[in-house]
Amino acid sequence: MPVSLQTVLFLPFIFYSKIKTMNKQKFYGSLLYAASIVFLFSCNNADNTTSETTSTDTVVTTTDAPVNTIVTTPENIMTVRHKVADYNKWLANFESADSMKAANGLHNYVIGRSVDDTSMLLVAVKADDVAKAKAFGNSPELKARMKAHGVMGKPNMDFVTTVYQDTAQVNTDLRARTMVTVKDWDAWKTSFESRRQDRINAGIIDRMYGHHPDDNKKVTIVVAITDTAKANAFWNSDKLKQDMAEGGVVGKPERFVFRITKRY
Repeated sequence: MPVSLQTVLFLPFIFYSKIKTMNKQKFYGSLLYAASIVFLFSCNNADNTTSETTSTDTVVTTTDAPVNTIVTTPENIMTVRHKVADYNKWLANFESADSMKAANGLHNYVIGRSVDDTSMLLVAVKADDVAKAKAFGNSPELKARMKAHGVMGKPNMDFVTTVYQDTAQVNTDLRARTMVTVKDWDAWKTSFESRRQDRINAGIIDRMYGHHPDDNKKVTIVVAITDTAKANAFWNSDKLKQDMAEGGVVGKPERFVFRITKRY
């Protein structure tokens, strides 16, 4: 049981009164006992002080830095749009030619199917070298292989050098690729970026845009669609026509709406 400070302070008076009646042996014994009590009292206070000092925990909070999903490093992409007789057979043959594509600096990226006609595909591959990719795309070997694997009609091949890509995940696989011709790339880019919120309000999220490697007046835009009705109303609106005219768009946009069926 802890000894109170008042008791310790009163001990000398008790021992002083006993000095007259106690012999030396008893006195020294009592003095030793008093010293022990004082020592125990001091230890008890020390323990309490230590407990109070160490009971306070230091709380450290950390805040994760926001992840940047925007990529502005230029990247060359080759796109091919064509019809197939049987999608599953075509896909198996397409993937069996991966080594041939890699030898020509091409790497699988995305495959999409038109929402209006699922036999119409949009194939996108990343290209290490545009000139080499063009040569491969126009080679008799590739044309013969595509025909043998069910490609119908003449493929529509194009290239884009991306200057903006948003890699954040979105909760839709629905996409639209729009190709336009502009009077001036820089003026169009400034106008297009200033109207991003208008597109978001219309259920459209920018995913990628860029220009042809050899002609920056030929622009390609890919967006995700979160609301089809709003997107269609936006694309057919007079406001968009006015915005495109102010941004220097020439002629009618070419738009292909598709659903992503394979990512690599």
